[in-house]
Amino acid sequence: MITLITGTSKGIGRYLSEYYIGVGHMVVGCSRGESDYENSNYYHYRLDVSNERDVIQMVKDVKKRFGKIDNLINNAGIAMMNHLLLTPLSALENVFKTNVFGTFLLLREVSKVMIKNNYGRIVNFSTIAVPLTLEGEGIYAASKAAVETLTRISARELASFSVTVNAIGPAPIKTDLIKNVDNEKIEKLLKKQAIDRFGRFEDVSNLVDFFIKKESGFITGQVMYLGGVS
Repeated sequence: MITLITGTSKGIGRYLSEYYIGVGHMVVGCSRGESDYENSNYYHYRLDVSNERDVIQMVKDVKKRFGKIDNLINNAGIAMMNHLLLTPLSALENVFKTNVFGTFLLLREVSKVMIKNNYGRIVNFSTIAVPLTLEGEGIYAASKAAVETLTRISARELASFSVTVNAIGPAPIKTDLIKNVDNEKIEKLLKKQAIDRFGRFEDVSNLVDFFIKKESGFITGQVMYLGGVS
């Protein structure tokens, strides 16, 4: 299996890279910075996922090297937590460039490769901040709501090519994404979940595993949240 994962320098992306190499995948990762992870089954690209030229070149390189891409895990993302009245336009632009434009570019370019092989599994990343409509996370949640809509529509557009597109909405996980969030706010958020605890990396890989299984070819256009949020 050839699996392309975005945002692999740390956090969930780094974990998923190591996890899928551990189960026999050839993993291609990318991030804005260099990676210190070394493995004969891992190839790293340094790029910004919102840079169209660089994304196109990376996907071309991967196709030339491996001839196919079986799985795309659109993990790269940034969070911005602030009150609407205190949010500069530049912050909105930065969040949407990575979370929406980046997801779109990878989805578009990788699906072109998948279509030629009449097979593919794509998993995008949303967040439980969307259904919970959390105060202070309007821009972040709006960007991920856009990802969810893109997921559902692209799933329909790619279904006839045996390419599925689904999304996962993690609950808070102890990564850099939430390190600056007030502890009291995090505790209130956890209490809104049916399962009152932080998410774990294993919770994420378990759901990604389900979506990318060959046997999951009849499942597409779905957004599944962790923690019992609906």
